[in-house]
Amino acid sequence: MKSQSASPAPDKNDVQAVERLGQAHARILDELRKIIVGMDQVIDEMMIAIFARGHCLLVGVPGLAKTLLVSSVAESLSLSFKRIQFTPDLMPADITGTDIIQEDVSTGRRELVFVKGPVFTNILLADEINRTPPKTQAALLEAMEELQVTVQGVTYPMSRPFFVLATQNPIELEGTYPLPEAQLDRFMFNIVIGYLGEDDEHQVVTTTTVQQDIQLERTVTGADIVEFQRLVRRVPAPESVSRYAVSLVRASRPGQNGESDFIKEYVSWGASPRAAQYLMLAGKARALLHGRFNVSVEDVQALAYPVMRHRILANFHAESQRITTGEIIRQLLETVPVPKSGLTK
Repeated sequence: MKSQSASPAPDKNDVQAVERLGQAHARILDELRKIIVGMDQVIDEMMIAIFARGHCLLVGVPGLAKTLLVSSVAESLSLSFKRIQFTPDLMPADITGTDIIQEDVSTGRRELVFVKGPVFTNILLADEINRTPPKTQAALLEAMEELQVTVQGVTYPMSRPFFVLATQNPIELEGTYPLPEAQLDRFMFNIVIGYLGEDDEHQVVTTTTVQQDIQLERTVTGADIVEFQRLVRRVPAPESVSRYAVSLVRASRPGQNGESDFIKEYVSWGASPRAAQYLMLAGKARALLHGRFNVSVEDVQALAYPVMRHRILANFHAESQRITTGEIIRQLLETVPVPKSGLTK
């Protein structure tokens, strides 16, 4: 077998870009810590998704500051921000916009004019996205994937960068509509937000029950983020790492050659090829945040949970045995062989 050549060294401009990205990430984290307590890992995963041009689904019980986190991230970036409160009566036009008849005062002539909806922004907060029917949820599909919106046969391009940061409550099922698989697959990350530790929770209580006026400084512009997104795609990846990502995803699918008994017993559907794409893209962004210009197996493993937990469909037997998708991913990480050549040096 031929040995793989070493990854080419980054040029001077890329080295400077990596330094700027690291500095920007540190400034964003410092600003968010003024308001958000004990969520550094969640913030890092959101930043990775943003720099990798991906969307995030934040899942957590009420009261964990999901909405505050997203609005604070938007405030710390020099980007336009809009929020949609998803409700059962929300219509697709409430998201995308609609044509209305306007009259020209000077000529008296009437014509259809497209009024853009809140989706035309840089950061869109889709609050409690599972509280609206699938028909309305589907209004986001084209925007999330193709960065455009089509209304009445006319396509309107959207500004870049564009991110959907959606929140969802996992425990309250009344009045909710499960997200279709096609909708879930549009999200790069499914980030689970858990309860804070005792000290962090005490800090939240003490700081939010007194008078305070915290102003977040804007740190990064839209042009900076677009540059960072291009930088992510220039990060080289050894073939061993990309093959490991593909193997990890393929191992999650029942019916594949060499499937494990665990997958055969507990999984109905495995992750799509998009999972492997996102593992590599997000891994590259994570490498840059750690000051490296090469992606490693550790980067892929660290992001396996947020990338794959919403792409693996456990069957009824798994639910009856209380086997979660997190446990399935843990088993995959333990059983899929790790290439030594892709480890971080």
